[in-house]
Amino acid sequence: GTCREANVLIAAIGQPELVKGDWIKPGAVVIDVGVNFKPAPERKSGKKMCGDVDYEAASKVASMITPVPGGVGPMTVAMLMRNTITQAARRAAFTIGYRD
Repeated sequence: GTCREANVLIAAIGQPELVKGDWIKPGAVVIDVGVNFKPAPERKSGKKMCGDVDYEAASKVASMITPVPGGVGPMTVAMLMRNTITQAARRAAFTIGYRD
């Protein structure tokens, strides 16, 4: 279907490992935004974090893929910090300029 036509596939579905490797166009870039948990009896918590994309299968087809965890999360935090600092600097400049 449509997924197989995409050069860049962004998955934000909310279903663990719903997107399968054979859905992905060979060489596509896959950005997995999903944060889900699936049962993992071997773990103390009984669950394992995973994305919306079947990472093992997709990584064999995609040219690049973001892992879950550790993929888009650090970039999101970095961009939030950048935006916070930018806005603080703008506000400080406005406040200083306003007082003069």
